[in-house]
Amino acid sequence: MSELSLSNLRAIDRNDITLKYVFNLAVQLFIVFISHSALADDGRPEPQGLINDMSVASRSLNYDGVFMYRSGTQVDTMRIIHKADKEGVSEKLISLTGHAREVVRNEKEVKCYFPEDKTVVVDESRTGKLISSYIPHPIETISDFYNFSVVGEGRIAGLDAWIVNIVPKDSFRYGYQLWVDKNSRLLLKSELKNQQGITLEQVMFAQLDVKDDIDESLLEPSYPVNDFTYFNNINAEKAARSDHIQWQATWMPAGFIMRDRASQSMVTSEEPVEHLVYTDGLAMVSVFVEKMPEKNAPEPGSVEYGGVNAYAVQLDGYQITAVGEVPKSTVRQMADSVRSQP
Repeated sequence: MSELSLSNLRAIDRNDITLKYVFNLAVQLFIVFISHSALADDGRPEPQGLINDMSVASRSLNYDGVFMYRSGTQVDTMRIIHKADKEGVSEKLISLTGHAREVVRNEKEVKCYFPEDKTVVVDESRTGKLISSYIPHPIETISDFYNFSVVGEGRIAGLDAWIVNIVPKDSFRYGYQLWVDKNSRLLLKSELKNQQGITLEQVMFAQLDVKDDIDESLLEPSYPVNDFTYFNNINAEKAARSDHIQWQATWMPAGFIMRDRASQSMVTSEEPVEHLVYTDGLAMVSVFVEKMPEKNAPEPGSVEYGGVNAYAVQLDGYQITAVGEVPKSTVRQMADSVRSQP
C-alpha cells in the first residue's frame, strides 16, 4: 500500500473524512417531494415514504444533538446543531473527542476551524455538502439499485424508532441499516454494511433534542479566531477555472452520474487539482486528478478507512485518486477508467 499525494490526502481528510461524519449522519440523502408515510397492513410505515419523511425532517427541523461515530476500533463523539429558517439551513459540527475542530456551514459557505493549527479552511457550500442530499432524485429512482424494507422497531437516545434496511442489488455499493425516530422522523442511528452484512461504520445519537428555534450564537465558532490564518478555497477554485485538461470516469456502476466538478489551486501541484463527484443518490465517490512531478510520483496503491476506500493510479504524469464509501473494487475500476478530454 503506497501513500497518496499530499494534496489528495488533504482533500480526502478535510473534505471527505472530517465532513463525512455528517455525511454518515446522513444517510438523509435525498431532497425529495414531501410526503407522509403510508402504513402497511401490519402497521409499519412504507419504507420509501419513511425515507422521504426522514429527508424532509433532517433539513426542515431545528435540532441539537450529540452522536458517536465508530469506525473499527476508533470512536469519535460529535455535537451537531442544525437551524432551518427563511434564510435556509445553517449548522455547526463540533468534535468533542480527539483533535479540536469545528465545521460551520450556511447556504453560501463552509468553514472548517482547526484551533491547534490556528487555521480556517473556507469552501463553497454546495447542495448536500454536509447534511442534506447529494442528488435531488425521488427515492423511486434510487430504488432501481437498492431494496428498502422496514424490519422492526428499536430505541435510540430514549426515542422509539423504526428500523429500515437498505440492501444494494449489486456488489458495487454498500448497504445501510437506519433507525428513524417514529415521532420527528429524524435519523437516530445508521450503520454502513458490506456485502456480508458486517458493519463497517456506525453513527448513533446519544442525545437529540428537537427545538422550536436555535439561537444564532450557537452557530458561531467556540473560540476567538482573530489571529487564525484563513485559506479561502472559494477564491482559489474560481482562479483555477480556466481552459485546461478536463477528466472524466468512463466507467461507473449503473445509476451513478456526475453531480459536481470543480478545479482547485494547491501549492503542491503544478496545475489545478480537478475534483469530480459521482453519486447514485446514496453512495458517493470523489475523483481527484493531480499533476505530479516525475521525481515525486508515488506508486499506485489503496487506502482503507472504515467504510471509506481510496485507490490511486498514475496516468500520463497525473495521479488519479478515487475515494468513497463503496467497495474497493468500485473505486479501483472508477480510477482506472478516468481519461482526459479537451
